[in-house]
Amino acid sequence: MTALNILSGGAAQGLVASLAPKFKAQTGLDISGEFGAVGAMAGKLRGGAPADLLVLTASVIAELAGENRLVAASITDVGLVETAIAVRSGDPLVSAGDAKALRAALLAADAIFVPDIKASTAGIHVAKILRQLGIADEVAARLNIFPNGATAMRHLAASDATRPIGCTQSTEIISTSGVKLSGPLPSGCELSTMYTAAVASGAADPEHAKELIELLAGVDQDEFRRRAGFTSGGK
Repeated sequence: MTALNILSGGAAQGLVASLAPKFKAQTGLDISGEFGAVGAMAGKLRGGAPADLLVLTASVIAELAGENRLVAASITDVGLVETAIAVRSGDPLVSAGDAKALRAALLAADAIFVPDIKASTAGIHVAKILRQLGIADEVAARLNIFPNGATAMRHLAASDATRPIGCTQSTEIISTSGVKLSGPLPSGCELSTMYTAAVASGAADPEHAKELIELLAGVDQDEFRRRAGFTSGGK
């Protein structure tokens, strides 16, 4: 075995990548697998996709544990991630200090880049907020929807729209070249999501999966988590 297999929400991709060299130095293993919408990753596990560990939202991890697809004793919180606004690196930051300002910013944008509005944590929330603000129908044609936040942000970076913005989890914004974090969603529209790791019940290498969880969640990795966009976490 040369690699540990992971199924993870896109929010954790930057953190996993930053810790991969340390993990390989400790174990000799690379990290392989998939990063994407949380619902899609859970679906892959349920469909029989091989995995040693998962990093998904706490609620989805709890569901999978209840289905005996995860080792309950291994469940460990990694940290909180905020859903936030992104702009291209050369564009001015968007002012969205309250719901009214967020509504105006979304209406002013000629393209809005978001992850899957049915399967991703941030995308589901964006769809909810558009309805809450009463502008879902008005901006529907401007939505550029992609399978996950990282892909949405890459397309935002390459967009030739006049006033494009994006909305996904802060970790996906921070880890994408060509975009920058404009700020979190305002009070009443905000979403902070706990991401949690666990060893899969069918893991081929449960011991090294536990070792990676220790790296992801350990207090000595606080700086890695902060740089990746997690607002809190660790044991």
